Amino acid sequence: MQDTAVKKSAGPKPKKVKKPVSRKDMTKAQYTWSEMKRTKAGYFMVAPFMVMFVVFTVFPVILSLLLSFTSFNMLEFPKWVGFDNFIRMFLDDDLFITALKNTLIFAVTTGPASFILSFILAWFINELPQRLRTFVVFIFYAPGISGGAASIFMLIFQGDIYGYANGWLMKLGLITEPILFFQNETYIMPLMIFISIWTSLGISFLSFIAGLQSIDRAQFEAGAVDGIKNRWQEVWFITLPNMKSMLMFGAVMAITGAFGFGAIVTQLCGTPSVNYCAWTLAHHMGEYMTTRFEFGYASALALIQFILVFGANKLINKMLAKVGQ
Repeated sequence: MQDTAVKKSAGPKPKKVKKPVSRKDMTKAQYTWSEMKRTKAGYFMVAPFMVMFVVFTVFPVILSLLLSFTSFNMLEFPKWVGFDNFIRMFLDDDLFITALKNTLIFAVTTGPASFILSFILAWFINELPQRLRTFVVFIFYAPGISGGAASIFMLIFQGDIYGYANGWLMKLGLITEPILFFQNETYIMPLMIFISIWTSLGISFLSFIAGLQSIDRAQFEAGAVDGIKNRWQEVWFITLPNMKSMLMFGAVMAITGAFGFGAIVTQLCGTPSVNYCAWTLAHHMGEYMTTRFEFGYASALALIQFILVFGANKLINKMLAKVGQ
């Protein structure tokens, strides 16, 4: 009886407290799952965006990849043709070679030129007083928000005596009759490159201004103590390393804009341009997609363009990784 009373008074045994599991005791999958459960509120917050991103970006890219190996005209079920679209592209389609050459010319000239010019302008304008800097930033950002860029250049390079360029050249005695700028293949490509650079300054330029404004001024003082002697060394060892994310954003925007260039060519020169002198992959893809309804072949063209943009981004990543070294 005494033993029973002692046991009852002792009460229930205390529960064993589970020791927290350390990271080294968990597999990568277990750790990832535990972190996802811990931050599940964040996943709920980003879920709407992720659903939209998968439905309208990831899924179309995968579908386009599959369609590139088919013959598909939107009326019949896709027919698997393997690599026939790509063989036809490089061996039978002369316009594809022209489009590829013009696209590469646009990308190699306008992409780096707009990127470097945007940074140089942002760097110099960042040194201006605040009020003047705000005004100048607005002036240079105007190309990025001006929807009527095509009509502006159409007015400047109008092919009669009323065009500003022809009027000035005739007054100076440099020409005797108006030049049809957008109907002459000698002028079309240089003009399109110039217009592309001018219209692409806005977004990259604004991101570079924001990056320059975010650099802590104390770093420049510390750099002077450590032996930095001039402004060029400041740019290479302090400014550029602090702006890597902005530089990457500007590079991506410049690359995608250069490889996708074509809309303003259509507005100014028509479709196609004279002797296809400004015919790009964007035009070629649109031709097969909206006019000929060969969606399989258009998807193959889109895949080639995607590979070019992806390769250019990888190259830029490697180059930016060496900044400041």
